[in-house]
Amino acid sequence: MEERKVYLNNQTNLLQLEEHMYPLVDVEKPNVFRNLFTYDEIPKIAFNDRIVPHHMPDEIWITDTTFRDGQQSRAPYSTSQIVKIFDFFHRLGGPKGKIRQSEFFLYSKKDRDAVYKCLERGYEFPEITSWIRASKKDFELVKEIGLKETGVLVSCSDYHIFYKLKMTRSEALKHYLSIVRNCLETGIRPRCHLEDITRSDIYGFVIPFCLELMHLMEEYKIPVKVRVCDTMGYGVNYPGAVIPRSIPGIIYGLRVHAGVPSELIEFHGHNDFYKAVSNSTTAWLYGASAVNCSLFGIGERTGNTPLEAMVFEYAQLRGTLDGMDTRVITEIAEFYEKEIKEVIPSRTPFVGHNFNVTRAGIHADGLLKNEEIYNIFDTDKFLNRPPLVAVSNTSGLAGIAHWINTFFRLPKKKTVDKNSELVQNVKTWVDGEYEGGRVTVLTDDELISAIKKACKDLDIPYPGGNDFGKQ
Repeated sequence: MEERKVYLNNQTNLLQLEEHMYPLVDVEKPNVFRNLFTYDEIPKIAFNDRIVPHHMPDEIWITDTTFRDGQQSRAPYSTSQIVKIFDFFHRLGGPKGKIRQSEFFLYSKKDRDAVYKCLERGYEFPEITSWIRASKKDFELVKEIGLKETGVLVSCSDYHIFYKLKMTRSEALKHYLSIVRNCLETGIRPRCHLEDITRSDIYGFVIPFCLELMHLMEEYKIPVKVRVCDTMGYGVNYPGAVIPRSIPGIIYGLRVHAGVPSELIEFHGHNDFYKAVSNSTTAWLYGASAVNCSLFGIGERTGNTPLEAMVFEYAQLRGTLDGMDTRVITEIAEFYEKEIKEVIPSRTPFVGHNFNVTRAGIHADGLLKNEEIYNIFDTDKFLNRPPLVAVSNTSGLAGIAHWINTFFRLPKKKTVDKNSELVQNVKTWVDGEYEGGRVTVLTDDELISAIKKACKDLDIPYPGGNDFGKQ
């Protein structure tokens, strides 16, 4: 048996020895973890209090699956829409390429046309990668287009191995390794998508499989990536939770026991239990360099990790945006609603119409005095979205003036105040609404309609027009 080297861990400054002895555990019957996943009950989160250490990589980044997983739950994007969004990614990711890669289908002519159009941009980042079926013909297609990396599906739970593929673990292992070898023989970097990892036997199948992947990497001298796919959203970030649901435990096992370097580990989360963002952040904290996301979380079933969320998670963890231009996020949201006709729920963080709108009267009073009291950060600076105060019976003249100035983004020399005829006219209408028995806040559309009527009655320019403030 080969002896493992003792090495100095640069993070702990302690000598470390890890024995990588995890042979494949072949089983006659599938292990579907009925103690955790009893189908007619809510899945259980169990604990054994085995704590693994944080291991934040030297560098972390975001990868995108908007054009792959993101298109599995909506009408396909047109080629021009894909190119436009790809341009947005390039600007958002900044010069350091914090949005490192973008993943594409290659099945249809439209898909391939989009790839060619995006390649013509000549961007270093995001790098264009693909997702293909596990066939040599598809590998040759990737090579013909000129892509350097592709995703390959390698389902790893017994649910998939036994029930979908109708194989044993050893048969699946052999099959997967032959697929990866075919990919490597074409000179393409394989990215192995470990589907359904949070219901898999981590040390009986996943770790032995990944050890073999690392051996292939040594043989071919081509990087082999591992994508940790929380396909059903079962992953949890709680310290001491048991595998296979523990994201810290999975990342630790891959990194330490399978020997997969952080820069080759990528987490792909789903939001079935509202944990996609927290699990993605946890993957970073415990040693995965990459988290895979889609715009606004659009993806299979409940969706993926929202890309815009991880941009702000990055900034919170690192203390810097590292050149990412977050104002592009607002441009993307506007493009989705105006051009793609995708409705973004109004309360969606960072991009919804009402994400930084204060409605409660007492909160509105505080915001008008100092916006830091009820705004998460300078949303005007980072998202081109100044905080708004919803208008109600408690808003007063100052609240209405604030709404007009911020909603229409009026320059300082054109702002209105509580003495403005327009503001006083709108205030009279607002008072009339609540005197008639109304109890809810006024909507943007209602206010716009009232302001247009007031401008017509007063014979003054509409604030939303280019000529406002000229007289």
